[in-house]
Amino acid sequence: MANSFNLPFALDMRYRLEYSGLRTLTGFVRLFPIDVAGNISAKAWRFFGKRNRRHKRAMMNLERAFPDKTHEERERIALGAWDNLGRVMVETMNIDRILKDPSRLHVTNADWVTRYKGKMGPALIVTMHMGNWEIGMWPVTLAGVKPAGVYRQVKNPYVDRYLRSQRVALYPGGLFGRGRSAGQDETQKTARLIMDYVRQGGRLGFISDLYDANGVEVPFFGYPAKSMPIAAMIARRVGARIWIGRCVRIGNRACFNINVNELRIPRTANQAEDIRAITAAIQRSFETWIRETPEQFMWSNRRWF
Repeated sequence: MANSFNLPFALDMRYRLEYSGLRTLTGFVRLFPIDVAGNISAKAWRFFGKRNRRHKRAMMNLERAFPDKTHEERERIALGAWDNLGRVMVETMNIDRILKDPSRLHVTNADWVTRYKGKMGPALIVTMHMGNWEIGMWPVTLAGVKPAGVYRQVKNPYVDRYLRSQRVALYPGGLFGRGRSAGQDETQKTARLIMDYVRQGGRLGFISDLYDANGVEVPFFGYPAKSMPIAAMIARRVGARIWIGRCVRIGNRACFNINVNELRIPRTANQAEDIRAITAAIQRSFETWIRETPEQFMWSNRRWF
């Protein structure tokens, strides 16, 4: 078989073995009904998640976000978050099946889809790690505007290509990759590409709830948190809309309530302050939603520390 990516032989073989392992695991998981596999995975992630070093970070984050809750209450939320992650892992391997089953996807403000179908204009769609966050884009895709997405590239190029191919229905406008393996020049190139894409009328979705060392410091659960300003920067500079999306799991199944809300974009003479205000508003919306279903948020991610 040809080396598709011009890699050194040993590295190419390693990546092929990793890819084969992923495809084997995916094939095995897909032998089971989605919800059965999800229940099994959720139990495993609850068990091993508590013993993972990132559980400590989750508990630290929860203590900061919910100081009024007891340790036991925060522990239950953290375990619920591991449970959700276990289900997301299975759903990632069945994303095509979920998107083809309308009974699993409930757009709670479906009138928005009808209202903006064919006339949305350039837009940013920001989501957070809640429920199954990838599916948070679905209302925009339903609107027929062919959104693109920004995703973290996988170092293994065979795995990366496979994961991209599985998301064509969700991101018909394509995917812009970024990741640790990309150099500074590549990162800047991606930033220019996505700016130009939106400026030309594109719709772009990405996750915007992570710690950003170079980000804008805005309140999150009452504490300053360095947050990603890219959505605010692009929207403010090119005149795009911002839509905030969330995906909330219904019960313990791969069924979701999904909705998107438009965020007002200030455009004053002070562009820097506008960007800060927009970033703060995004995080404020995230916080409100997290308080409603905290067990569905990924608390193990870095946010303040």
